[in-house]
Amino acid sequence: MSIPSTPASTPAGPDTDAPMSSVAADLQDERLIQRKGLKGAVEASWLRVRTGDLGSLPVVIGLIVIWIAFYALNPNFLSPINLVNLTLQCAAVGTISIGIVLVLLLGEIDLSVGSVSGLGAAILAVGFVNLGWPLALALLAALVAGVLVGLLYGLLFTRFGVPSFVITLAGLLGFLGLQLYVLGKTGSINIPFDSWIVQFAQQWFLPDWLSYVLVVLVVAAYAAQSWVTARRREVAGLSAPLTSVLVAKTLGLLIVLGVPAWYLNQARGVGLMFLLFLTFVVVMNFFLTRTKWGRSVYAIGGNVEAARRAGIKVKRVYLSIFVLCSTFAVIGGVLAAARLAAANQGSGGGDTNLNAIAAAVIGGASLFGGRGTAFSALLGILVIQSISSGLTLLNLDSSIRYMITGAVLLLAVIVDSVSRRSRVSHGRA
Repeated sequence: MSIPSTPASTPAGPDTDAPMSSVAADLQDERLIQRKGLKGAVEASWLRVRTGDLGSLPVVIGLIVIWIAFYALNPNFLSPINLVNLTLQCAAVGTISIGIVLVLLLGEIDLSVGSVSGLGAAILAVGFVNLGWPLALALLAALVAGVLVGLLYGLLFTRFGVPSFVITLAGLLGFLGLQLYVLGKTGSINIPFDSWIVQFAQQWFLPDWLSYVLVVLVVAAYAAQSWVTARRREVAGLSAPLTSVLVAKTLGLLIVLGVPAWYLNQARGVGLMFLLFLTFVVVMNFFLTRTKWGRSVYAIGGNVEAARRAGIKVKRVYLSIFVLCSTFAVIGGVLAAARLAAANQGSGGGDTNLNAIAAAVIGGASLFGGRGTAFSALLGILVIQSISSGLTLLNLDSSIRYMITGAVLLLAVIVDSVSRRSRVSHGRA
């Protein structure tokens, strides 16, 4: 499997016959970019595609096709108002999906995120409304519950070797029961509409000028970080991308962020709840790609035995991932309850669990472990919610949505399997 450049991801032992590791492939691409600039960057990208390293390309193409198709059937689909609603619909389940991406990177699964998210919503509502706790304390209690659930899963997995499928399947049932017990006989609790958490989820949007300022700051930070990294590589005698490549990437990011911000501002703008989701994605992507912990996650997902022999604290990494997954599930459940202004027996139920898992897989996280990024959750949930929104505008039954989403999920797994085989045959696994 091709993973970020980390020695721990390469096969352990000198007798491996792999023709080219992912590290060697990355170095080859870097030299091509260094030698030919923008043309080299295009050639390197095309080489990766030809050898099966598709990255996020299939899901991006799929998302564009979905948007074009629904726009042709109903032009209101791409209206600013509908896209603002779509972004808000993505936030809760998308946040849960970030945790699923993390466990998939290790080659594991969590089937209980729906029930855990419902439990978090129940604790928030009961603590804040029934018990009269300050909202901050109710939120803290919900987050602590998520951490404890993750610790329980991690200890069962690392100490007793119980498969994550079995642990989380039991958790799905057990925490659903605990959710119903916490809610009590009423089964439904309304959260005051004037509370800041409901206002945050439903009514708070960035002012137009602030959204543009944030775009400029993010692009400036990316440009500065890229320039500093390139200079450090030059000083160390390593290959570094040409200035033209850095400028092109920076301008591309400016367009990718600036155009959507401008378009959403034609309606209500960028919702703070969606901005929080994006922040989670960016922060987790930073930790996965820029820290020793993140490199360890990819290494374990690629080859757990090689990672162990390389000195990585495998059990600690597993424990941290399970804790993060359950914590993100609780945060997603809290956001969903805030958007609904209520917590009830259906919180975290229905298709929440399946959509969170499907979003991670559709977005590019591999079921085989070791491949995917935090942005997989963003891309995947955009696909799922786009399908849901488009079919709603067409007044089609929800049964059609389930069938289409299932087909897209199956297609994503097939693409992942085929590209994985291609990477192995070309020696870039």
